[in-house]
Amino acid sequence: MLRINLPILEFVEARLNGHPEVGKKVFEAGKTFIQQGSRISKVYFLLSGIAKCYIQEDNGKDYIFEFLGKGEVVGDIEAIRQEKCLCNITAITEVETLVVPQALFNSLLESYPAFNAMIMKELATRISQTCIRAAYQQLYPVEYALLRVLTLENAQQIFISKKDLAAYLGITVRSFNRTVKELRQKKIIDTQGLKLDISQEALVKILNRFDE
Repeated sequence: MLRINLPILEFVEARLNGHPEVGKKVFEAGKTFIQQGSRISKVYFLLSGIAKCYIQEDNGKDYIFEFLGKGEVVGDIEAIRQEKCLCNITAITEVETLVVPQALFNSLLESYPAFNAMIMKELATRISQTCIRAAYQQLYPVEYALLRVLTLENAQQIFISKKDLAAYLGITVRSFNRTVKELRQKKIIDTQGLKLDISQEALVKILNRFDE
């Protein structure tokens, strides 16, 4: 749910520390620093904070692909393919980034096979995780998908708004609230927030039941 990539960040910081073309930039919560359909000249590595990667449909609805944490890189696809931005990137919390020019980023890819392999693995992971999530959203009911997301949110000790969780699941806020109400009636999550109110063993049994 919340992706991090410390090896990539460590690699970049070790080789670009003090580089005259590289700087740091902080974005306040709610700031969109990559705009869908725009052109950018920088690649951003997250040093701290949480951001969301999403597309906005013509009807104004958002679909969130992933939540991004420390070490994640954005703007890499645009740098490699030299095309307009595919998605929006918006800070959920205050986000500090390492800002690298596209030309320098591409130079790293060409000069360091290890870095190239890291980026390829990162791109492959994005595709894999997106496919898996799309599959269980199609094959399983909303209750199952929501429980999986809440399990990850609780485990990673992060807070995501209802609106963003609904956009991540590809459902309306109304459907999200209805499912939450049903889970509360079953005493699976607490009555105030979205914290799981059952044991890990009981949760596993519930999730396994959907596979039967």
